[in-house]
Amino acid sequence: MDMAAPTPFITAPAIDEYLNTLLPARDPVLADMESEAARRDIPIVGPVVAAFLSQLARLAGAQRIFELGSAIGYSTLWWARAAGAEGEVFYTERDPALAREAAEYFARAGVTGRVRQLTGDAIASFQSTPGDFDLVFCDLDKPRYPEALRLAAPRLRPGGLFIADNVLWKGKVATPDREPQTEAMREITRQAYALAGFTVSVLPLRDGILLARKEK
Repeated sequence: MDMAAPTPFITAPAIDEYLNTLLPARDPVLADMESEAARRDIPIVGPVVAAFLSQLARLAGAQRIFELGSAIGYSTLWWARAAGAEGEVFYTERDPALAREAAEYFARAGVTGRVRQLTGDAIASFQSTPGDFDLVFCDLDKPRYPEALRLAAPRLRPGGLFIADNVLWKGKVATPDREPQTEAMREITRQAYALAGFTVSVLPLRDGILLARKEK
């Protein structure tokens, strides 16, 4: 059977636009972040996915959240608001300029006290940060996704969530494509479903979201 050609996102453009029209207007900080990301082609999860991720965090009661790969901090801000005043969200970014830009957004949004900014390699930052987490979000360099899952799984509390973006990778995971990014998305998904004590789902929203809940 012939496979369909890969598309930029799994969600059809018309459906993505429809979902966007249903969302409440974002506040000026988020709106500015979305505009800057579009203007400079900075990858962010976008408002439809961000709202869903925020809801997951609230449902899980997540207060200690580690984000692997943060850029200008768009999803970080959604996490910080979902975690609440007592929350602790770890932001990671290799580029100091993007980290400074993110810090300005956090200050404008009034969440600076909830965000711990770590500049440098995201995996190294995760390894050097002690303690367990309620939620780990993976959105870093795609070939490193499987490593991120291996490191994060044992450090989630019972009921904690591991979430990864882009796991359907423009539909390429369902084609013969053998690029490193595509292979990494296949590998992290296989690893997640093989984890003992986890319940796993993959949602075909935007570019694919992997959700793994640690049961015990």
